[in-house]
Amino acid sequence: MTSLDYGNTLAAAIPAPGVEYGQLSPMLIVLGAGVVSVLVEAFMGRRFRFGAQLLLSLAGLIAALVAVILLAGTEATAMSGAVAVDGVTLFLQGTILVVAILGVLFMGERGAEPRVEARSGPGTWSAAAATLGRGVDAFTPQASSVPGSAMERAAVKAGIATTEVFPLTLIAVGGLLLFPASNDLLTMFVALEVLSLPLYLLCGLARRKRLLSQEAALKYFLLGAFSSAFFLYGVALLYGQAGTVRLTGIADAIALHPDNAMLALLGVALLAVGLLFKIGTVPFQSWVPDVYQGAPTPVTAFMAAATKIAAVGALLRVLQVAVPGLKDDWRPVLAAIAIATMAVGAVMAITQTDVKRMLAYSSVAHAGFILTGLVAANDKGVSAILFYLVAYGLGTVGAFAVVSLVRDASGEEAGALSQWAGLGRRSPWLASVFALFLLSFAGLPLTSGFVSKFAVFEAAASGDATFLVIVGVICSAIAAFFYIRVIVLMFFTDPPADAPIVVSPFLTTTVVAFGAGATLILGIFPQLLLDLADRAATFVR
Repeated sequence: MTSLDYGNTLAAAIPAPGVEYGQLSPMLIVLGAGVVSVLVEAFMGRRFRFGAQLLLSLAGLIAALVAVILLAGTEATAMSGAVAVDGVTLFLQGTILVVAILGVLFMGERGAEPRVEARSGPGTWSAAAATLGRGVDAFTPQASSVPGSAMERAAVKAGIATTEVFPLTLIAVGGLLLFPASNDLLTMFVALEVLSLPLYLLCGLARRKRLLSQEAALKYFLLGAFSSAFFLYGVALLYGQAGTVRLTGIADAIALHPDNAMLALLGVALLAVGLLFKIGTVPFQSWVPDVYQGAPTPVTAFMAAATKIAAVGALLRVLQVAVPGLKDDWRPVLAAIAIATMAVGAVMAITQTDVKRMLAYSSVAHAGFILTGLVAANDKGVSAILFYLVAYGLGTVGAFAVVSLVRDASGEEAGALSQWAGLGRRSPWLASVFALFLLSFAGLPLTSGFVSKFAVFEAAASGDATFLVIVGVICSAIAAFFYIRVIVLMFFTDPPADAPIVVSPFLTTTVVAFGAGATLILGIFPQLLLDLADRAATFVR
């Protein structure tokens, strides 16, 4: 080969400058904003830091969302094939970014805590009691201080804000965007760690119930570390089977030797542990209620929605691209996990007396419904899952935002369900919006939840998994019981003597309104998003 031939061959093998950067632009924008956010945290004065961080985070996320829209229709791989940019990737990245924008708005709320000064009678509050405290957010003012210490009290008095939540969130979003786009297992593992480590920290930063928050962070970290180890062991076994970590290479190796795929089966089983842990399915759901209850509510909302979206996308890519030849082996196992997840989530939610724990078990049940679409193993299942993730993500963020608006006399969130009695009489609009979210989770018509469940059940039926549809309908009926129980409690029960009050800060109210509007619109006019999900249900191989 002459030097000219070698140069032409090399030029053909290397992408044109800037091509891959364009395909990776959503992730690069978010991670770049995260780096700038770290510099702002390090060098900007405390007085202007909070506003600068909030604006920078929103600008970065909105710019990344615009980049996703501009990439619509792209079918390519980047970074030497390590990242896949296709319909599924872009749809999920757009969903994650919308959820992240709402999550940052929720995290950026200050003054959402009532400063109680007087009380004029049982269940009633004077105007002074509903005055909002200035400079108060959901996060501890000083993460390094011991809960309840003099140092922490001094930080509260000085009005210090934990602005590092913004760079941590941006870095987590960067990992979330890469997770479902990963086209090889090592890239997927890196994305898993990038999204997980900031979340471990964010879970321990609650202003109220600091010890519970720190316990939640530690539990999430320890269990997450074990699940990551299983994931990495699964990568090793799949590499031993295929001699590559590229998803398409694994599929080719299995197709070449379909009768000798024991290592691949073991590898997929271990790989699934790490992914199903992030999704929150049975038997890996034990962390969900504790972490959701202990973490700051804005972090809980962001994590419950965005992490599940990204993890489902990663599992979807592994099953559809890497091991479609083994679907006769993994479908029965996944179906059993889906049944157990739906049943446990629905039954356990009935026994809960805390609102956040109830929503946590509701999230577990929804993970089972999502797995129903995965078991279908067809194009209908992929598009149904995409629609479901949008509806679930927006509704979940909105529901947790509602929870943060109901406060007791000390300014703490009214977590006990008994405190929500009579809320419909004292704040009809908020109770009505929360009822809308609950009815959507239950799958009632004219809500996005109904369309979502109908779509995944239809896909499962078309994929010869009718038994899953039957179980899903039964579990939906069980779940409807505890959702309706909360609605009855809010509208048809007398309020307690120490009834909490409702605050209405602008940013959180905006998040609630957006979530409620999306839940209604996608329930009444779902066809536009369903068509978009159908077109996006493509994988580059």
